Amino acid sequence: MTEQTATGPLTTEAGAPVADNQNSETAGRGGPVLVQDQLLIEKLARFNRERIPERVVHARGAGAYGTFTVTADVTRWTRAKFLSEVGKETETFLRFSTVAGNLGSADAVRDPRGFALKFYTEDGNYDLVGNNTPVFFIKDAIKFPDFIHTQKRDPYTGSQEADNVWDFWGLSPESTHQVTWLFGDRGIPASYRHMHGFGSHTFQWTNEAGEVFWVKYHFKTDQGIKNLTQAEADELAGKDPDSHQRDLRESIERGDFPSWTVKVQIMPEADAANYRFNPFDLTKVWPHEDYPLIEIGKLELNRNPENVFAEVEQSIFSPHHFVPGIGPSPDKMLQGRLFGYGDAHRYRVGINADHLPVNRPHATEARTHGRDGFLYDGRHGGAKNYEPNSFGGPVETGRALWQPATVSGTTQESEAPSHAEDNDFVQAGDLYRLMSEDEKGRLVDNLAGFIADVSREDIAERAINNFRQADADFGKRLETAVQALRG
Repeated sequence: MTEQTATGPLTTEAGAPVADNQNSETAGRGGPVLVQDQLLIEKLARFNRERIPERVVHARGAGAYGTFTVTADVTRWTRAKFLSEVGKETETFLRFSTVAGNLGSADAVRDPRGFALKFYTEDGNYDLVGNNTPVFFIKDAIKFPDFIHTQKRDPYTGSQEADNVWDFWGLSPESTHQVTWLFGDRGIPASYRHMHGFGSHTFQWTNEAGEVFWVKYHFKTDQGIKNLTQAEADELAGKDPDSHQRDLRESIERGDFPSWTVKVQIMPEADAANYRFNPFDLTKVWPHEDYPLIEIGKLELNRNPENVFAEVEQSIFSPHHFVPGIGPSPDKMLQGRLFGYGDAHRYRVGINADHLPVNRPHATEARTHGRDGFLYDGRHGGAKNYEPNSFGGPVETGRALWQPATVSGTTQESEAPSHAEDNDFVQAGDLYRLMSEDEKGRLVDNLAGFIADVSREDIAERAINNFRQADADFGKRLETAVQALRG
């Protein structure tokens, strides 16, 4: 294999030189991402079309129906109807998944787990598309295709390559927190039932008075946390590749319904601008001493799908499926996902994917002017397909789902605004120092075993240095362990 050499500037698909491949274009520093960012849209749209027919990411999954029940009054923060009164129940569908593996991969692997929850509310479907981790590897969606390319099979070797993984992570210090989390004890859950879920992103809640609050979702497993060691996972993946989806299905079949206690962190809108770090940065958590967890509900899974393909594989989730009282934040990863997920489903399942039973609203009716396309079922009959019309068609409400945001500045590719304590390594170090000695030992062993496979010393050293900056002891232990394995 010949070494790749640079022969000119990075370009778009049309050959135009790329000025900035690190930051998507926003309306001022910290503002929402602009649809005029050609490179971002091109990269995400092309990335969504790289594999057919399975999902590019989160291909391997399992799901179940359930019920969300409100247990606390949250009307001071949001006007969302499904959260409007204690005791109110809403039907849900939850899809779990691994991220990097293909449809036929094993469940018991070291990988984040998707935690995608659809609420069938009376105001339409609300999708909360999260993970079992409160943070992620990158801050900006413009880097998502690059990141996933490092986790997938190399186009030359056909295998996942340690060089690619650690080259990207080493050159992306913001990944240090999530990588520390992933290679710790919780990196391989024992089952989907025995892990927490998180909305991960920051979202907007708006109450009836129009006041804005920023919110983070936490789903705390009532079954308790259980994890697998690397050795246990290696054995289980070989013996029973379907271990997680089998466990979920069988627990519901025997009436042992898994459940999660749902909690939120609430930040008043005014706190965000001067908070000690960027509250919309997906690589960071909000410390609980700053914004304590507030219990709001209970999620229970109690019904298995009748057909895995029809209901799990063809289920679609998109972060842009909001309901009145809930909306997005300036989180640049979330902003990219608002486009990316819907576009992926339109390509993978089809333009009428929302007509499938698992995806269409259950507590209300979708009324749109969309027609035709692959697998259109003719549901609209002879109704007019435009607006406005004088034939009794659906009309706009005049009330936005969420509150508008104030933006200022020039349109440009820019990093998010810096806050006083913004740092890529602090929270990774904090996480390491919270671990027991045994936990630290397993974390170092897990990381060292993977870094030792890297072929170039500079890639290995750069990767180790990120953990050294998070915590000196962390870096020293890791360096010693890698050197021992590399001889």
